[in-house]
Amino acid sequence: QVQMVESGGGLVQAGGSLRLSCAASGRTFSSYTMGWFRQAPGKEREFVAAISWNGFSINYADSVKGRFTISRDNAKNTVYLQMNSLKPEDTAVYYCAASPYRPRPVAADFGSWGQGTQVTVSS
Repeated sequence: QVQMVESGGGLVQAGGSLRLSCAASGRTFSSYTMGWFRQAPGKEREFVAAISWNGFSINYADSVKGRFTISRDNAKNTVYLQMNSLKPEDTAVYYCAASPYRPRPVAADFGSWGQGTQVTVSS
């Protein structure tokens, strides 16, 4: 089991950038696919990005391709989400999650979740 704590959220103007971090506990972090999901008010949780245990396989939602970059540092048990060119529609609570499977955009694959960090993009 992996436990995670997200950080780095906040308020930013449209066009700005933020970097989210997800610090995980547990010696098996490096064996998990890690992902980011988000949930806006009144909407379902949606996939954002996922990265395989070795970083060689990455998957992005179409809505964030070219703007967001997921990365990981297994030595620090941390996964990152660099978010550039932010838009008001990116406003949501962002969640970090861990999966034992390859990086598919399927929430059901991810069995461990963080508490989330709020990202608000003003227009």
